[in-house]
Amino acid sequence: MSKQALSDQILMSIDKSARYIGNEINSIKKNPEHVDIRFAICFPDVYEIGMSHLGIQILYDMFNKREDVYCERVYSPWVDLDKILRKENIKLFALESQDPVIDFDFLGITLQYEMCYTNILQILDLSQMPLYAKDRDESFPLVIGGGPCAYNPEPIADFFDLFYIGEGEVTYGALFELYKKHKKEGYDKKKFLLDASQIKGIYVPSLYQVTYKEDGTINSFKPKYENVPAIVEKQIVTDFSRSTYPTAPVVPFIKATQDRMMLEIARGCIRGCRFCQAGMIYRPNRQKDLCKLKEDALKIMENTGHEEVSLSSLSSSDYTYLGELVNFLIDEFKSKEVNISLPSLRIDNFSLDIMSHVQDVKKSSLTFAPEAGTQRLRNVINKGLTKEQILNGARSAFNGGWQKVKLYFMLGLPTETEEDMEGIATLAEDISEVYYEIPKDQRNGKCQITVSTSFFVPKPFTPFQWAPMLTSKDYVEKAKFVKSSIRSQKNQKSIKYSWHEADVTILEGVFARGDRKISKVIETAYKKGCIYDAWTDFYDNDKWLEAFDECGIDIGFYTTRKRELDEILPWDFIDIGVTRKFLKKEWENAQNEIVTPNCREKCSGCGAKKYNGGVCYENEA
Repeated sequence: MSKQALSDQILMSIDKSARYIGNEINSIKKNPEHVDIRFAICFPDVYEIGMSHLGIQILYDMFNKREDVYCERVYSPWVDLDKILRKENIKLFALESQDPVIDFDFLGITLQYEMCYTNILQILDLSQMPLYAKDRDESFPLVIGGGPCAYNPEPIADFFDLFYIGEGEVTYGALFELYKKHKKEGYDKKKFLLDASQIKGIYVPSLYQVTYKEDGTINSFKPKYENVPAIVEKQIVTDFSRSTYPTAPVVPFIKATQDRMMLEIARGCIRGCRFCQAGMIYRPNRQKDLCKLKEDALKIMENTGHEEVSLSSLSSSDYTYLGELVNFLIDEFKSKEVNISLPSLRIDNFSLDIMSHVQDVKKSSLTFAPEAGTQRLRNVINKGLTKEQILNGARSAFNGGWQKVKLYFMLGLPTETEEDMEGIATLAEDISEVYYEIPKDQRNGKCQITVSTSFFVPKPFTPFQWAPMLTSKDYVEKAKFVKSSIRSQKNQKSIKYSWHEADVTILEGVFARGDRKISKVIETAYKKGCIYDAWTDFYDNDKWLEAFDECGIDIGFYTTRKRELDEILPWDFIDIGVTRKFLKKEWENAQNEIVTPNCREKCSGCGAKKYNGGVCYENEA
C-alpha cells in the first residue's frame, strides 16, 4: 500500500480525517529499513479514546528508544472509514508510515475493556489477516495482547499468538531479542512460540490444552509440552521511580477524550476493595519519587503545552507527597492557567488545603465513589469508608467552595438488600443537607449532586470472582428502585440520577469470566455486524443473543451460576502474586461483613510482597 492510500477524496468524505494522517507533535519517524523489528501497537477503539491511554504512550516511547525497533500506532477506524476500507480493499495501516499492518512483525493489542472484543476482530479483518491464530503462518505478524483483560485471556485466546501478563516495561526486551535471534536463524513460528513461552510473563495459548466436564466447567488446563510452564507469572516494575516514562508524549491533532498531561504518581493500591480487579492485579503499591515527578512534569509541559495536568493512580489521595506535588504544580503552572485534575479521590482523605489551591486554578466538580449506600454493604465490599467520613469530606468540599459533586455507586453487589439500595438515595440526600447547612450568603449557588450507578460485574482475581451475577431484568428493577427512592427525598431537585446499561453489563460479565468456548460467540457476533459494542449507539443486544443461541452457549452459565470454591477457573494458570487462599479468605470476610485493614495499616498476607523484596508497603521497610 502506498503512502497515499487514503486519497484526498477519501479523507474529505470521512469524519475527523485527522484520526488517520499521523504526523502529530512528538510522533516518531524512523526508516523501516534500518530496524530489525516493526511493532504496530493498537488500541481497539476510535483514535480519541486510544490517544487518551497512558499505557500506549509508555510502550510507544519505550519501544522507539530502541534503535532496532520501530513502533507505530493503530486505532480502530470509525464506521465511515471501515466501510471504505472494505469497499476499496485497502488494508488497515499504521499512522506513522501509512504501511499496512500486515507487513509488521508484531501487532500488539491493548485489552483495556471487554466490550472492545469485536473491535479486535475488526482490526485483524481490516488488516486482511485470518481471525484465528492457528490460521496465520510465518507471513503474518505475531499478534500479542496485554493489559487488564489479559488476566483472563481465554475468551479471546484463539485469536492471539501470545499474551503479555503484567506491566509492559519488564519483559518485552527479552521477547524482542528472542525474535531477532529466530529471524537470523530462520524464523519458524511454532519454534519461536515454544521458546517465547519460556520468558516470564509470556502466555502462548496454542501450547495449552483445555478439557471440560459434562457440566461445562473446566476439568483440566495443562501445557501440551513438558518444558512449557504450567503457571504464567505476572511481571511488574519493582523500581517504579526509575522506570521509563514518556516526557514527550504524542499530542493529538484533534481533542482526545483525556486531552491532558498525565503524571503517573503510583501503581497499585493499598485499599483492597473486594470488587476491584485493578487493586489486586497491580499489587504491591509503588509510589514514584517526588523529585522525578517534578522533573517529568516540567519536561512534559515544555514538550506538549497541555492546559491540564492529571495525576494518575488508583487512589491519588493515598500518594504520600500529594500536597507537595500539587503545590509545586500550582506554583509552576498557575501563570499559564493550567488546570490540575485529581481523579480517584477518596472522600475520607479529602484535603481542603490541597483542593482549595486547586480550586484557585479552575473550578470543576468533585467525584467520589462511596460504592454502596449503607455501612453494612461498604463493609462487605471492604470500602473502608464510614458515613461520618463521607459527610465530613463533603462538608470540607462545600466549605471550600464546591457545589457540584458526582457520586458513584454499584448495584447488584453480593448480599445487597433493599435497605442498601435505598441507602444510596438517603446518602445523597444527607450530602445535600450538609451543603444547605452552609449560610445562604456563603453558598456558591445551588447544590448539584449527580448519582451514577453501574451494575456489579465479578472480575477475575478478586474476592468476588466466585459471586453470581443477576439477570438484566433484575438489574433494571434495582435501578428503578433507586430512582424512585431519590425522587422521594426532600432535596430531590438537587440530585440527578443515571445508570449503566444492563444488557451491556451481562455481556461484560460473560467476557470477564468466560473460557475459550466464548471465542466462537465473539466471531459469530462480529460477522453479524457487532462492532463498537462499548458505544451505546452501536450496541445491538439482539445480535449478541442470536450469536449465543447459534453457538449453543448458555449466558447464565457464565453470569448467574454459582461457582464452588474448588472449581478450576479459566484464569487459574496465572500467578498475580495475590494468593487464592487470600482471595478465599476475603470472600468469607465479605459474607461475614468483616473489614480488612488497608496495606498501610497492616499487612494481611495477600502474597504480593514477594515482588517488593519481602516488603508489602514502603513504610514497612
